[in-house]
Formats: sequence, C-alpha cells, structure tokens
Amino acid sequence: MKLKKVHSALIAAALTCSLAVTPAFAEPTQDELQDQKEAVQSELGNLQAELNALIQKTSELENELISTGQEIMQAEEDLAAAEEKKQEQYEAMKLRIKFMYESGSGTATMEKVVSSGSISDMLTQAEYSQKVHEYDRTQLQEYANTVTEIENLQATLEQEMASLQATEAEYQDQQATLNETIASKQDEISNLDEMIQEAARKAEEERRAAEEAAWQAANNNNNNNTVNTGGGSGGTTPPYNAVTGNAVVDRAYSYIGKAEYVWGACSPGAFDCSGFVAYCLTGNYSRLGSTITFLGWPRVSDPQPGDVCVNYSHCGIYIGNGQMIHCATEGAGVIIGPVQAGMVYVRC
Repeated sequence: MKLKKVHSALIAAALTCSLAVTPAFAEPTQDELQDQKEAVQSELGNLQAELNALIQKTSELENELISTGQEIMQAEEDLAAAEEKKQEQYEAMKLRIKFMYESGSGTATMEKVVSSGSISDMLTQAEYSQKVHEYDRTQLQEYANTVTEIENLQATLEQEMASLQATEAEYQDQQATLNETIASKQDEISNLDEMIQEAARKAEEERRAAEEAAWQAANNNNNNNTVNTGGGSGGTTPPYNAVTGNAVVDRAYSYIGKAEYVWGACSPGAFDCSGFVAYCLTGNYSRLGSTITFLGWPRVSDPQPGDVCVNYSHCGIYIGNGQMIHCATEGAGVIIGPVQAGMVYVRC
C-alpha cells in the first residue's frame, strides 16, 4: 500500500514537471512574419528618405565649401596685390623725399623764399608741401583700409570654412549612423525573408503531407512527384577603353606629391578631390561637378584603371589592385591609397 502511494506521488510529480517545462511560445505564422517585414520595410523607407535628404544637404554643403574655398583664394590674391601696391607707394614716397632734399626743398627752400621777401612764393611752396603730405597720408590710409578690409574678409571666410567643415563632419557621422541602421534593417528584412520562406516551405510540406495521407487512405497507393524549375539573369556594363583609361591614370600619377588640397580648386598644383578627378578625366583644369555628380554616372562591377572610385564625400582615380590616386585632404595632397570602404566604381 505504501509503495503504491509513493509510486502515485512520483507519477504526479513527473506530470507536474513536464507541464512546467512545456514551452508556451508558438512559432510566428507566415502572415505574422509578413506583417513584421512590412513594418521593417516601412522603417527602412523612412531611414532611406532621411539619408537621401542628408545626402542632398551634403551636396549643397560641398558646393558651399567649394565656393568659400575659391573666395579665400581670391582674398589671398587681393591681399598680395595690396602688399605689392604698398611697396610701390613706399618706393614713390622715397623718390619724392629724395627729390625734395636734392632740389633743396623743405627748410632750405623756405629760408630762400623768406629771404627773397616773396609772400606769393612762400605760400605756393607751403601749399605744395601740404598737398604732398596730404596725398601720402591719403594713400597710406587707403592702403591701411584696404588691407584691413581684406584681412577681415579672409578671417570671416576662414571661420565660415571651419564651420562648414565641422558641419560636413557632422553630416558624415550622421550618414555613417544611418548607413549602419539601414544595413541592420536590411539584415532584419533578409532574416524575415528567410523565416517567411521557411514558414512557406513548412506549410507546403504540411499541405502535401495531408494531401498524400488523404490520397493513400482513399486509394491505398503511394505517389510522389516534384518538379523543380530554375532561371538566370544577365547584365551589361559600360564599355572600357584601355587607351583612355591609361591616359587618365598617367595624369593622376603626374601629380603625386606635386599638388596640395584646396577646397574648390582645380588648377595646376591645387585641387580638391572632385577637381582632381575632373582634371584626370579631361586633361583640363575645369570642374565636371562634385562627388554627387559622379555618383550619378553608370556603375561598373569590373573596375578598370581610369575608372572613378566615389562615395558621398570623396572620390579618386582607380589604378588597379584595390588602389586609387586621390587628392586626400589638407596637408596630404595627391597620394596613392587603398580604395575606401563603401566606395562604388563609375565610368564616364
């Protein structure tokens, strides 16, 4: 009797434990997974719209940087011209002073005029000396005003450039964050696609199993027939001209270590990244646009020397083996380096 009670207690405990550990979670259905995918796709669409707006703002900012860089270069030229004018004024003043001493102007001349007793000559000489002094003072004041104005403009432009560059860095950080989030959402969608496919496969297997069981029960026969179909796709890329590509690469090599990075520049010895690419492609010191312009060109999956490597904030000339020549940044100028992560290849 005692053994029976113990045995019953053990069975009851086992049943209780089995109920306690039974999972309460059911796998999501195909419709539920599809709803999740649509929700994530909606989030992805919003993120992509936000990224597109940020890319547009970055493009406008790049144009501002180019314009400000050109204004700074013009201010530097104007300041150099003002310095040259100052030197000319200084040399002219020296000549006038030398002439006055050599011709006996000044105190000696005034003594002669006073001793001659001619009030008219004395007034004429005094008036002449006064006009010379007034002219020199006016010229010096004009020079001082011009230099001050140019220096103030240059300082303002440099502050504006620094502010624009800081904003550009913020935009690039935001783009990087959005790209990471978008990539995460794309991975989530891919994962949901796999789960949807797996749910559909299981549902199809269950349907076929049910049909087969019903058929076997009715006909007492086994029959299994499956048909697999497949397909493929192809694509084309823009044509490549080795002669043109090598000419582009040769121009890029010719400026390694021989040009500095200057925003908005496309001139001998000074480029920004898009200005350098424009020169390499055309052989002329004229801009073709910005990085956003190059991103709109046909993309290629088989990059060749002379193609353009580009992302939203930088570009260069591809030379093969994962390397590019580009006008990197201030202080670095034109260098060889690896193609940056996230860049695409385009061909004009």
